[in-house]
Amino acid sequence: MNALSSTTPDLSHLRADFPILSETIRGKPFVFLDSAASAQKPAVVIDAMTHTMRHQYANVHRGLHWMSERTSDAYEGVRDKVAALLNAASREEIVFTGSSTGAINLVAYSYGALLRPDQAVLISEMEHHANIVPWQMLRDRRGIELRVAPVDERGELDLGAMEALLADGRVGLVSITHMSNVLGTVTPAARIAELAHAAGALLLLDGSQAAVHRPVDVKAIGADFYVFTGHKLYGPTGIGVLWARHALLEAMPPFMGGGDMIGSVSFERSTWAEVPHKFEAGTPPIVEVIGLGAAIDYVQAIGMGTIQAHEAGLTEHALARLGAVEGLRVIGEARTRGGVISFTVDGAHAHDIATLLDRNGIAVRAGTHCAEPLMRRFGITSTARASFGIYTTTQEIDVLADTLDRIRSFLV
Repeated sequence: MNALSSTTPDLSHLRADFPILSETIRGKPFVFLDSAASAQKPAVVIDAMTHTMRHQYANVHRGLHWMSERTSDAYEGVRDKVAALLNAASREEIVFTGSSTGAINLVAYSYGALLRPDQAVLISEMEHHANIVPWQMLRDRRGIELRVAPVDERGELDLGAMEALLADGRVGLVSITHMSNVLGTVTPAARIAELAHAAGALLLLDGSQAAVHRPVDVKAIGADFYVFTGHKLYGPTGIGVLWARHALLEAMPPFMGGGDMIGSVSFERSTWAEVPHKFEAGTPPIVEVIGLGAAIDYVQAIGMGTIQAHEAGLTEHALARLGAVEGLRVIGEARTRGGVISFTVDGAHAHDIATLLDRNGIAVRAGTHCAEPLMRRFGITSTARASFGIYTTTQEIDVLADTLDRIRSFLV
């Protein structure tokens, strides 16, 4: 298979929207296959942020002057864009954070304060460290139990084992990735929500990868919390999103204290602002939020369904090409997966593979991908990882596969 199928949309024309893709690396065309770590930025995002700093910058919410009001309107307008992207019930359910990590930590602290010490949090073996460590910290702080649902040999969540872990009714929160950053596995989010709710638990989905590759409808899924990050969605770093049902945000205590999250302050006591501002202490990432809004406009104009179909074709092509490379093993064979492929090559460390690919202008990731427990689950110490974006082409995947063939011959 050397090209996208006739049913797969061709988005190669979008490459012109990304200035960095015209760069050369060591005299070779830049082949960027590391979007799962951080995606490249289209010119519209770069321009929106630059325009804001040149022509429209002021602090938000506090100023009565024209520039502050204009910037505040642009900043708050992004809440509506995020709400539409996720099909949230209202803009008040959208909390801006610094990252997905920040959003998960917010929930671990604020919703974690509402959990009883005799309750548990349930995660899975395929979680990013950002969805492990905050719950360990909550366990150590509050005495809650941390349970781990296993992953099977295909790299799919063991739903039977998860149901058994929920059976005693003590799990207060299930926190699961919507798409693995290592395996590419897309978890059955709606089914997980059913299992969690039947056992009296709430569901948080880490959408850091999924929100980039496919449509997300938090109502249809039945989630209670959803997080994602801007920099993987073709937006800037320093901006993440927490969506939560309004009643939960109302019940949760603030995560941080300071300006903008207060209703009133005296030396005796303080009161809190209405949600979502109750969770947004201090000067926010103004320019980054506006950049995120431009990124959402960009992907919405393309269509998340179109993006999903495009990347499904790329993934199918990549699995076929990489599967033909002698000595290469793809980690994970999930039946529903996104554009993330981790692999090992016999006789070579992942770091050596990545270094040799870099000599040929190809950027991949190598290491544990912030998922050390998952590495141990599959009996490996590290992998190389190729990941795709809207600008990825089958020709780039062919370059990767052909170069891996040459590298393996060199190493052997």
